[in-house]
Amino acid sequence: MTTTSSSSPEPAGTVESAGVDIATEAPAQLTPRQTIQAISGLMMGMFVAILAGTVVSTALPRIIHDLGASQSSYTWVVTLELLTMTATVPLWGKLADLYNNKLLVQLSLSFFVVGSLVAGFAPNIEVLLGSRVLQGLGAGGLTALVQIVMAAIIPPRELGRYSGIFGAIFASATVGGPLLGGFLVDSPLGWRACFLVGVPFVLAAIVLLQRTLKLPTVRREVKIDWWGAFLITAGVSTLLVWSSFAGNKFEWASGWSFLLVGAAVAALVAAVLVERRHPEPIIPMDLFRNRTVTLSIIASALVGLAMFGGSVFLAQYFQIAQGYSPTKAGLMSLPLILGMMVASTIAGGLITKYGKWKIYLVIGSVLLPIGLALFGTIDAHTSKYMLWAFMVVLGVGIGLVMQNLVLAAQNDVPARELGAATSAVSFFRSMGGTIGVSVLGAILANKVTETLNPGGSSSGGSGTVPNIADLPEQARAVVENAYGDATADLFMMSVPFAVLALIAVLFIKEKVLLTTTGAERRAEEEAAGRLQDDI
Repeated sequence: MTTTSSSSPEPAGTVESAGVDIATEAPAQLTPRQTIQAISGLMMGMFVAILAGTVVSTALPRIIHDLGASQSSYTWVVTLELLTMTATVPLWGKLADLYNNKLLVQLSLSFFVVGSLVAGFAPNIEVLLGSRVLQGLGAGGLTALVQIVMAAIIPPRELGRYSGIFGAIFASATVGGPLLGGFLVDSPLGWRACFLVGVPFVLAAIVLLQRTLKLPTVRREVKIDWWGAFLITAGVSTLLVWSSFAGNKFEWASGWSFLLVGAAVAALVAAVLVERRHPEPIIPMDLFRNRTVTLSIIASALVGLAMFGGSVFLAQYFQIAQGYSPTKAGLMSLPLILGMMVASTIAGGLITKYGKWKIYLVIGSVLLPIGLALFGTIDAHTSKYMLWAFMVVLGVGIGLVMQNLVLAAQNDVPARELGAATSAVSFFRSMGGTIGVSVLGAILANKVTETLNPGGSSSGGSGTVPNIADLPEQARAVVENAYGDATADLFMMSVPFAVLALIAVLFIKEKVLLTTTGAERRAEEEAAGRLQDDI
């Protein structure tokens, strides 16, 4: 690859110590060809991150059944990765403002390798859950870093130009994941192959990044906010553990609930106090003075809660309520994925061409509650054609909202806070999604248990997930109806949160998209700061 002064580590060091001639300090923009080469490893990393989640989705009912685990364990296999990812995204984002991003991306991919290998050979549910923590560490890094690196080398106005490529990567991983997962589960290889199949792609991504991605290294004195990182992680993790266990292991209004919520609030309040005083905070409090960033964070949290809370249980609905095999369950999700892909790709191209982005946010935010409400009407006997139509509506809504909320925030902050702002939006979206999965998963377990065992224990964690093929006809119909009705209730509960997200989006003020990269803006800010110091 042919590099310019912007992509070589040495000139970046010179930028830190040179004069204040902004024209000579600001890195030149890469050509489209150079940009494609530079982000090739990121594309592979995204592919791996998405594949790691989607390839398991159709396999989860079989995994939980084979390991003899419970419905609550089904939720925890999803929740643990989301929890770890959510808790570590702000730390990864802050590290991105301080260290070489390429090395950080490679480190996060390495966590994926270890986690996938452990999961592939897990002898029991406990080891499997531990492996999801390692995968969550990798996912947290990729969630924050991929978008940060893209913003560093691509101007906000030009991001849409590459959305088609990333849309294809996203589609191939999300569409191929459930299909591949279902095929592997039904094949002699079994569900363990679902975790191992991504390892070669992870290794390939690390090699590609080493060869193609070259970023300027910021050389300056670093002060890591370890106390802030600890308190944020402790507070968020405690809150998510509470949301997972409340209504399942203990009542919502109970001593355990007050204890866990109180501990989480105390940790987060302490974190705010630490963040306000530390020179290098994990989440700069100044971010919340920015209206666009604050509203994007609020909307992202609500979208995450509404979207992840219901859609994560679709694979289980298709297999248990509708009786599809894992492979067919993967095929059933195609309209949702295609809706997301087409909407994000077309919107990205139009944003680059015309420079307008809020209209797509608003349209997507309107479609999101409509799609969720449509899914709130389903049952075990809903026609597949109706399900496909509902998925298209929901998929288009998701595709128009998710990436554009990040774009709005990135476009409205100084380059020095680009990593923190990006990770903050992703962090709150993940936290909303994790809480949604935890809370709605507990509700699903309780509703199913109450239906199948009226008057019995209300704890959803005691019953194992059934294998529909092993049940007699009469029992099978009862189980199908129980899961069908419970899944519909989850989607309907998600609607109010999607409506609140729409309200937040309506108050976001549209600003002209910048035409300079994050690296260029950073160089200009550094030069302006030194000029001010000299004066």
